[in-house]
Amino acid sequence: MAMQSSVRTFDFAQDRLALEPLATILRGSRMTNVVLICGVDEAGRGPLAGPVSAAAVILDPDYPIAGLADSKKLSERQRDQLAIIIRERALAWAVAYADVGEIDQLNILQATLLAMRRAVLALHIQPQQVLVDGLYCPQTGIPSQAIVKGDSKVAAISAASILAKTARDALMLELHETYPHYGFADHKGYPTAAHLAALREHGVSIVHRKSFRPVRELLFPRPPAG
Repeated sequence: MAMQSSVRTFDFAQDRLALEPLATILRGSRMTNVVLICGVDEAGRGPLAGPVSAAAVILDPDYPIAGLADSKKLSERQRDQLAIIIRERALAWAVAYADVGEIDQLNILQATLLAMRRAVLALHIQPQQVLVDGLYCPQTGIPSQAIVKGDSKVAAISAASILAKTARDALMLELHETYPHYGFADHKGYPTAAHLAALREHGVSIVHRKSFRPVRELLFPRPPAG
């Protein structure tokens, strides 16, 4: 059975005041009434191979991290450097995955929400508020809000996007060692021309997402017209 998700979009311009009381409390983070905010983001929804990853991060407001941004806007070197700092300075962080089988069984949206849920529940500190990039929130039993383009607006979500991206990239490099003919080290499973050509030449591997059209059409080709 597919997971259900709560849906709530967060317009940062209109709802900025909703976050200001939380920010005020966070500035006194060593106080007993601290509100722990967790940022959540994913990486790898679009690739044809490999898992989808998600990260959950609770930043320490007493130790801000300069340079946080949407991981897609950072270079690989910047992401790798920031990932080290995030893991060192965050109050808590976790990375989780949904594998290829779960993606094919549930669909990519529900598998992403599953990975997000796993990441949040894996934190050794339970947050009191979960802010998620995008349109949907995983079911965690914790008050949550989805923030459109949150990875460029909320530091904790930016941090989560960086950890999710760098962790998945590292995993795809490991898969490249096992399946070097697909070129995962270069495209990380995304449907580049080189990846599609490798699929046609070498066929579909067990780490490919069989529910995604380019892979599915190789497994079940359409009969010629006429």
